[in-house]
Amino acid sequence: MTDAGAPLYRRVLGERYDALPAPLRAMHDVRGTTVATGVCDIDRGANPLARLIGRVFGMPPAGTAVPVTVRFVPRAGVEIWQRDFDGARFRTVQEAADVTGRLIERIGPLAFLLDVPADRHGLRLVLRRVTLFGVPLPRALRPRIDAEERVDEGLFAFNVAIALPLVGPIVHYRGRLRTPAGPGPPAPS
Repeated sequence: MTDAGAPLYRRVLGERYDALPAPLRAMHDVRGTTVATGVCDIDRGANPLARLIGRVFGMPPAGTAVPVTVRFVPRAGVEIWQRDFDGARFRTVQEAADVTGRLIERIGPLAFLLDVPADRHGLRLVLRRVTLFGVPLPRALRPRIDAEERVDEGLFAFNVAIALPLVGPIVHYRGRLRTPAGPGPPAPS
């Protein structure tokens, strides 16, 4: 059993946490407010409804080599992730689910139950259920989420794509972050 005071991802992953690459462990070893910086590329869906949905949920606009800052704030057993994509802010709250290896991520009234397979290559977030105001959404209305964390050239790398049935892509952002205690990508010019 993992210590209740341990960082969130250590609690979620249990023994699998130790198999993660060092840059991922460093990023998720959140014991106090932690800030990571880097750059990313962002694509947005072309469908007008996709653009509206993205705007409502605070998704960042499209761009290349966009400066990104992520502030991780642990509070009462959860982590608040405050992402800032060059002024476009997006906030989620993550917490351990009641089953080892699962995470709940909240965005406003939406809650996403995610499996978190992890190994020496990195981790993925696999959507299992979505609720809106606590009511489960039918599979046909659930977004498709492809999210992974891995190491790229020794750095923490992320790749997140979100799409909706009948609407198409909402956002796809990918990049690298400088871990709090490690080297990072060059600052954008």
